[in-house]
Amino acid sequence: MAETEGKQQQVLLFPFMAQGHIIPFLALALHLEERKKYKITILNTSLNIKKLRSSLPPTSSINLVEIPFTPSDHGLPPNTENTDTIPYHLVIRLIQASTTLKPAFKNIIQNILVQKEKLFIIADIFFGWTATVAKELGVFHVVFSGCGGYGLACYYSLWLNLPHRRVHSHEFSLPDFPEARVIHRTQLPNNIAEADGTDAWSLFQHKNLSEWVNSDGVLFNTVEEFDSVGLGYFKRKLGLPAWPIGPVLFSSGSGSRGKGGGINPKLCSEWLNTKPSKSVLFVCFGSMNTISASQMMELGKALERCGKNFIWVVRPPIGFDINSEFREEEWLPEGFVERVRESGRGLVVHDWAPQVEILSHFAVSAFLSHCGWNSVLESLSQGVPILGWPMAAEQFYNCKLLEEEVGVCVEVARGKSSEVKYEDIVAKIELVMDETEKGVMMRKKAGDVRDMIRDAVKDEDGFKGSSVRAMDAFLSVAES
Repeated sequence: MAETEGKQQQVLLFPFMAQGHIIPFLALALHLEERKKYKITILNTSLNIKKLRSSLPPTSSINLVEIPFTPSDHGLPPNTENTDTIPYHLVIRLIQASTTLKPAFKNIIQNILVQKEKLFIIADIFFGWTATVAKELGVFHVVFSGCGGYGLACYYSLWLNLPHRRVHSHEFSLPDFPEARVIHRTQLPNNIAEADGTDAWSLFQHKNLSEWVNSDGVLFNTVEEFDSVGLGYFKRKLGLPAWPIGPVLFSSGSGSRGKGGGINPKLCSEWLNTKPSKSVLFVCFGSMNTISASQMMELGKALERCGKNFIWVVRPPIGFDINSEFREEEWLPEGFVERVRESGRGLVVHDWAPQVEILSHFAVSAFLSHCGWNSVLESLSQGVPILGWPMAAEQFYNCKLLEEEVGVCVEVARGKSSEVKYEDIVAKIELVMDETEKGVMMRKKAGDVRDMIRDAVKDEDGFKGSSVRAMDAFLSVAES
């Protein structure tokens, strides 16, 4: 210990190569930097490092380190280093390819240790293998989940047990997470619905999730007060601490201007300023999700028929290159864009919008979302209730938690291929945004959760919220 005495503690953060993973890691790195006692490094492949560099505040001293990766070695197109740039069927190939980073990662850790530096590692939920490397080398390691506890508990249990393979009914329970009650087959993302234990996703996840036990704990980007059941699952399942340190949010332009499209935040703000309080519906499905062409057409009709003000972030539908030009005349109702522009009732934005800024605006009433956890936290931090349209991963169970347990969400549709009718979408929008008993109650509960979140991150006048205490507890263990 004497040799490392007085040296600044090194923290190495290693997110998986996807915007939904990188953004919370960047937010956590900046959060740790505020403590002014750590030498912080974010590790990733070169194109992701380049993007991260442009997202860092100019005053930040966070170190960005490239780990070598050649996509073509793994049957991936050139420059494929992030899930945002590839069709969904290639995501598993990128995930599998990421396991080949192990030797380079181990080498980086050994080089740090040779310098007698104090070190702890914060790694992604898809990088279970890093826990095994850290254990071999005697380095403190935690998994950082950008997901909430409840949603990830359902996802974790489904992959390890594949309970839907053992029943003939449409509904089933999770053998090690009875608190989730009933799961319906329509709440399974495609890769889990199709999994049989021998497919590529099953083989990866079984090995990946099983290696979490080699870690020293799990950090969750969540708040204990509304997510204690999910946190409890991991404590008993892994026998490890589960620290709820959220919400850790990155607000500077939401970390990305997408792929070159989008809207100027100033224009967006000016448009919102012209709208009455709590009158606007924000519609966005995250950085890598889109809906089918028929769903898009029905959603367009619904937004027009409901009569509400709205901002809708659009991307090409399923089956088309998500990075290609958006063909309004083909994928939206005829004359839709012209009509909403002339009426001043809607903004149709291509690819990207300043989500945090929109959700924090007084004019916004509700958020039609895919229920990715970053989006959920950004919405609830502002007391904005959610219309859920989950599509992949643990989003179905985030929606389930928010609707069944927290009371701040109504599910509008489920999945990328379900049949939706505009009349049903209109009814759900009106239920949440109008002065219905349900809508009033949801807005009140969303306000309560906002206050809960604010209390959790409060650190003033001798008071420390639950997330601040969890962060202190984690860092105390990591440094010991």
